[in-house]
Amino acid sequence: MAEATTRRRARGKGRGGGGTARRAERMAVRIETAKYIERNIPNLEILNDEALEIIEANAETVLAEIGVNFVNNPGAIARWRDAGAEIEGERVRIPRGLARKLCATAPSSFTQHARNPERSVVIGGRNLVLAPVYGPPFVRDMEGGRRYATMEDFRNFVRLGYMSKWLHHSGGTLCEPTDVAVNKRHLDMLLAHMTLSDKPFMGSVTDPARARDSIEMCEILFGKEFVQNNTVMTSLTNINSPMTFDDVMMGALEVYASNNQACIVSPFIVGGAMAPVSVAGTLTQVLAEVMAGIAYSQLIRPGAPVIFGAFVTSIDMNSGAPTFGTPEAAQITYGAGQLARRLGLPFRSSGAFTGSKLPDAQAAYESANSLNVGLLSGVNFMLHACGWLEGGLVASFEKFVMDADQLGILHKMARGVAMDGESQAMDAIAEVGPGGHYLGCAHTQAHFRDAFWRSDLLDYKPFETWEEEGARDTQTLAAERVRQLLATYRQPALDQGVAEALEAYVAKKKESMPDAFT
Repeated sequence: MAEATTRRRARGKGRGGGGTARRAERMAVRIETAKYIERNIPNLEILNDEALEIIEANAETVLAEIGVNFVNNPGAIARWRDAGAEIEGERVRIPRGLARKLCATAPSSFTQHARNPERSVVIGGRNLVLAPVYGPPFVRDMEGGRRYATMEDFRNFVRLGYMSKWLHHSGGTLCEPTDVAVNKRHLDMLLAHMTLSDKPFMGSVTDPARARDSIEMCEILFGKEFVQNNTVMTSLTNINSPMTFDDVMMGALEVYASNNQACIVSPFIVGGAMAPVSVAGTLTQVLAEVMAGIAYSQLIRPGAPVIFGAFVTSIDMNSGAPTFGTPEAAQITYGAGQLARRLGLPFRSSGAFTGSKLPDAQAAYESANSLNVGLLSGVNFMLHACGWLEGGLVASFEKFVMDADQLGILHKMARGVAMDGESQAMDAIAEVGPGGHYLGCAHTQAHFRDAFWRSDLLDYKPFETWEEEGARDTQTLAAERVRQLLATYRQPALDQGVAEALEAYVAKKKESMPDAFT
């Protein structure tokens, strides 16, 4: 019933143009998207029960004795006072057990509906949803180099995300389009996600008013009643670590939580700068911050969907620059996954992280480390799964498709090892016998098409063929794949009436205010 309702709303029942949309849908090129990952492998748990209990007790001490700041937000202070917290100016001290009790009303999993019901995702449990890079002000490609992002760059990233088989989610601020006014760009970004893709997407958090715009645009796309009763957006609420909740992010959280939309409550941790240098100390701070943020979302609306977030990196003590793919970040991510599961909450962490300036060997090593940690730590929502470069300052077109290709490996690894009769292959072993080969045996012939994961990007040709084709490196192959995907992109069908209503909303909002670039 829910999928049928979603499909009717996506076609804009009662708005007209439904026949046009259906004809366009029949004529459209079908883009294959893999279902979100359902793990059939165990999580890697590096902390024993004693260590977890120590961290949980220390986090309660932080909340009760040190406290957290809710700045410029008298409404939040009032809510915490009414809930039983001790208030001193903007400092909130939360009695032991209160934050955990409030967190208990948050769901352990939830469905984020896409306008195409086939693309809806379930966030939580044994699932892993992959979403692209978020937030860079710069973009890079082989042709134009490093430059400020534009709205057309943003649209092209949405198109690439839609065309990427292993990516389940369209994401949010794929890059910051600096050619559009700060107070208006969120409207164009949301419109791009809603019209150029039919995968789930994220809402704006840079101002509470922009969060409300996100809700209102979703009400046009899905229908107002549907939005109030279902989750159609995820949003990223960063905590200003250490232990500070600003009015902008919390204001956006208040809008989303009150409207039943999901928030990732995520500390922004750079070990040695915004958190202690030790793994145990950082995990204590992460848990305290997350519990305070999620508890606050439940004060707004008990049962509002949330995700336990942990963005974690360490700092290079010589340069001050963040580092990625490190063992310490891995240990914190594994530990945070255990803490999230003990709270019964979905977990967000990891991504294709790198500090490299180019999609080179450093980028590959660091990203591979981070992606595998995400899989094994039990992450449920992985932001930055493709396209991240230069510590998150740059969204790279070539790295986007390189990472998106490698996400297929996570899908294959998560399946685990099949042990049915056909997989045991005893007939093949008997057929070939000692000294033979398996290339022509019946079992190989029956399974060779789908036995092994295969890259759509990497080069496995003989040297002579590779040389004849121009001795292309991976970045060159990726640039060609970007061109190919964008050339073959076809926009998913959307009811004409809905599309026109969205465009009219954006136009009216833009006309209502002057441009602001700060």
